[in-house]
Amino acid sequence: MTSSIWSRPARGTRGPAPTHTRDEIVTAAITLADADGLSAISMRAVAAALNTGAGSLYRYLSSRDDLLDLMTDHAVGELRPYPEISSDWLDTMLAMARRQLELYRRHPWLVELMPRSTAVGPQGLAWFDRCLAVLQPVPAATAAKFEAIAMMTGVVTLFARSEAAQPAGGFAEVDMTAYPNLAAAFTAPPAAAPPRDLFDVTVRSVLRGLLS
Repeated sequence: MTSSIWSRPARGTRGPAPTHTRDEIVTAAITLADADGLSAISMRAVAAALNTGAGSLYRYLSSRDDLLDLMTDHAVGELRPYPEISSDWLDTMLAMARRQLELYRRHPWLVELMPRSTAVGPQGLAWFDRCLAVLQPVPAATAAKFEAIAMMTGVVTLFARSEAAQPAGGFAEVDMTAYPNLAAAFTAPPAAAPPRDLFDVTVRSVLRGLLS
């Protein structure tokens, strides 16, 4: 069984002296993914970006999966510095969630990699540890806190995916006669009250519901 990328040295012990660091390889891969998505990531493409041969990358990585895991953890490191822990744990968790959403906006490909269990590296563990520190005053079971953090991340991912999706064509060309409730909703006058921040409301509701 192949050991985790996190437990292996930054490069193999055999072969010529390294010309690039593992961080340089990961940074080049992230730049490619930001520009062209995950489909653009291959050992050959990353090597070309570094003006080297694909075979040379295997001195540092065993596979593309290793590279994807390193990319994920490197990006998660951008969540630092973490928001200060305030007296209101819910406010702090919302700030953590907003930091996550900003990260996914910078790196849209990240939402596809976060569910990978192997992608949880040192930076991911540090972020999770910080969330648990924020939740220390909450009198809930540890399992409930783990579930709340996971659900919060799920909400952030949902919003990030929604923002990245192509806009729908709309209903302008649809005969709404058979859908009176939809027709009424679309023609109703706008509410007098200012629009709610749906992200704020959703994150707060999920955390309260799971930790109350």
